Amino acid sequence: MVGLAGWQGWAWWSWATAPVASASTLEDDDEADTATAETVQIQIPQGTPGQQIGHDLEAAGLIRSHVAWNLWSRWQNFRQQAGYQAGTYALSPTQSLQEIAFQIRGGDVLQTSFTIPEGWTRELMAAAFEEQGLFSAQAFLEVTQQVPRDRFPWLPQDLPHLEGFLYPDTYVLPAENITPEGVRDLMLERFEAVALPVHQQENSDFTLDDWVTLASIVEREAVIPEERSPIAAVFNRRLEEAIPLGADPTVEYGLGVTQTPDQPLTLAQVNTPSPYNTYINPGLPPTPIASPGLASLEASIAPPPTEFLYFVARYDGTHVFSRTLAEHEAAQARIRDAIDAAN
Repeated sequence: MVGLAGWQGWAWWSWATAPVASASTLEDDDEADTATAETVQIQIPQGTPGQQIGHDLEAAGLIRSHVAWNLWSRWQNFRQQAGYQAGTYALSPTQSLQEIAFQIRGGDVLQTSFTIPEGWTRELMAAAFEEQGLFSAQAFLEVTQQVPRDRFPWLPQDLPHLEGFLYPDTYVLPAENITPEGVRDLMLERFEAVALPVHQQENSDFTLDDWVTLASIVEREAVIPEERSPIAAVFNRRLEEAIPLGADPTVEYGLGVTQTPDQPLTLAQVNTPSPYNTYINPGLPPTPIASPGLASLEASIAPPPTEFLYFVARYDGTHVFSRTLAEHEAAQARIRDAIDAAN
């Protein structure tokens, strides 16, 4: 009798802890409902008791028995194993009870990744987040209009928004942290870890906001890496000599347009008054115009001396650098002629 009871108990335990759905059975059965083997997302809030987790997993069709879950949990607690971790998990009914328990105890949560390219604006980021279904573009624009200096006291005073300080990179984070505020803070933390030390360790003549602003213009102007430093040097010399920067990307940013080889900025656009129009206004624009990457930040921290005062884009990613206005105008004419000939 004792042996029979023991066998029955082991049989029940084997059944109760086995996967709800067998992957091999599903593969062999053409009529099987394969949807039952799909990954299920389960969110476990902070402080959820282990017994409640068992009930939730059973209700979601991920384990056979919450009673078996409770027994297994007590045994693991007796062995002083780590408790269950809060988070969002991707679980499958093809996993055994023990596999699911180890995943949740280990905090192996569902991760989401996204990449912000160098030179993107807040508006481009917002549109990408909405397209990925993470949150609305408007929600991201609203939180990046706020400047959380209470948590990031290094942020410059009187910033109207966070343009330029949202560090471009690839990010991987738990799914439950994908909120506009969470993403914003993560990007600011990355700027603090990667970019801020460059400014703190370098004896630069630029304030933090001026440095990031200059680097953002360099980022939008430079296409090939070798030209970041020469472009920064030209802009720095023009700043020192109080010559307007004449940077097309600042005009584009102020007007909310993007020029192309077929549709360059018009004379009317270049002459349109705007705080960001660096053809009209000397000095730097009031804020950065995009998020610069580390290479542009490093090129802009202490630009080298240069003999050049001008450059013009060839529209193949490179620029022609000139010493005088006459050289510059001649280079512009050659580029226009080449474009017309190609058309």
